[in-house]
Amino acid sequence: MPLVAHNDLPSFARLRQDGQTILDLQRAQHQDIRELHIGLLNMMPDKALNATERQFFRLVGESNPIAQFYMHPFTLPELERGNRAKEHIARYYDNFETIQETGLDALIITGANVTHPDLSSEPFWEPLNCVIDWAYDNVASTLCSCLATHAVLESRYKQRRVLQNNKRWGVFRHKICDTEHPLIKDVNTHFDVPHSRWNDISCKQFEAAGARILACSDDVGVHLAVSTDGFRMVFFQGHPEYDTVSLLKEYKRELLHAVQKDDQPLPPFPKHYLPPKEQAILLEYQELLVQAKAKDTVLPTFPEAIILPKLHNTWHDTAEAVVGNWIGLVYQVTSHDLHNSFADGIDHDNPLGLSKVRRISCCNKKTCKLINQNF
Repeated sequence: MPLVAHNDLPSFARLRQDGQTILDLQRAQHQDIRELHIGLLNMMPDKALNATERQFFRLVGESNPIAQFYMHPFTLPELERGNRAKEHIARYYDNFETIQETGLDALIITGANVTHPDLSSEPFWEPLNCVIDWAYDNVASTLCSCLATHAVLESRYKQRRVLQNNKRWGVFRHKICDTEHPLIKDVNTHFDVPHSRWNDISCKQFEAAGARILACSDDVGVHLAVSTDGFRMVFFQGHPEYDTVSLLKEYKRELLHAVQKDDQPLPPFPKHYLPPKEQAILLEYQELLVQAKAKDTVLPTFPEAIILPKLHNTWHDTAEAVVGNWIGLVYQVTSHDLHNSFADGIDHDNPLGLSKVRRISCCNKKTCKLINQNF
C-alpha cells in the first residue's frame, strides 16, 4: 500500500530516501484505487516526535497493495512542547476538530511520557479520553500503543496499570496464544517484540476487561490483545514499531541522565538486545563517562556508530505482518463514507464475524493455558 504525500511533511521525504514507496498527490488522484485515511495521535515527546511519525507511517505503508494511504497526524495541545516541535505541529499536523469533521477509517494512538504515578492526573488525560470515546463511536478500529493501551484499559474497563519493581526493557520472545484470530494470520508462532515500560496490565486484568489475548511472553506478559468485540480496540503493550536503534538511543538518554545525578545508579542494558562485545564497549564508555564527570571535563562521545552495525532487528517482519493484517481487516469492514465507521451489514459488536468461542491465555504459566468461553 503506497503512502500518499498529501502535504510536505518532512517524514515523507525521509521515508522516500529510505526506500519507501511514496506517491505524489497528483499521481494518487489519477489512480482508481480506494483511499484509506489513518489518523495518528502522536503523543510522544519532542525528541521522538518525528521518529514516531516515520515508524508508524512505515508500518502502514508496508502492509499490502490494496489502497492508497492518507496519514493524518495530530496531537493534544495539553502536551508540553518546545518551540521547534510547536512549529512542526502547527505546519504539518491536523487538529482534532478537523479530524472529527472529515472522519477516519482507523486510528493509531502512540504512547507518551508521564509525570504522575496516576494517569488520571496527567494534563492530557481528559482530552485523550475525548479522542478515545470519539474513536470508539466513529472509527472502525483503534490501535493503541503502550501507554495508550494503559489509558484505554483504565478509562473504559477500570483496569489500572501496576508499577513494577524493575523496568521491562529490552527485546523479548512472545508466543501466539490464539491461533484463530485474523490479526495474527500467517504470523510466526514465536516472535520478538521490544518493550520499554515500568508499568504493566496483567493477563488477569486483560481477562477482567473481556479482552481476547492474542500474544504474550513468559517474561513480560501480554503484548497483543483485542477488545471483546474482537477488533474495535487493538492493544499493544510492547513497541513493535521501534527502529533497530531505538533502544540504543533510549539507553543513551538514560545513561547521560543518570551520570548527571550523583545519587542515581547507571541503567542496566536492555535485555536480549546488545551482543557481548558491544556490552563491553559500553561498560568501558561508562567508566570514561564517570571519570569525565568527576573531573568536570568534556564528556566522551557515545559510541553509537560502532555499536549500531552490530545490532539485529528481530521484530520488524512480525510487526509488519500484524499491522498488515490490521489494515486489511480495516479495508474489508469500512465504508467509503468516512462518516460511517462500518460498511452496511457489518455487526458493530462483532465486526469480523468471529466464532462464539474465545480463547484466553493465562500468561503467568510457562505454557499458555487456553480456556473456552462464550464470545
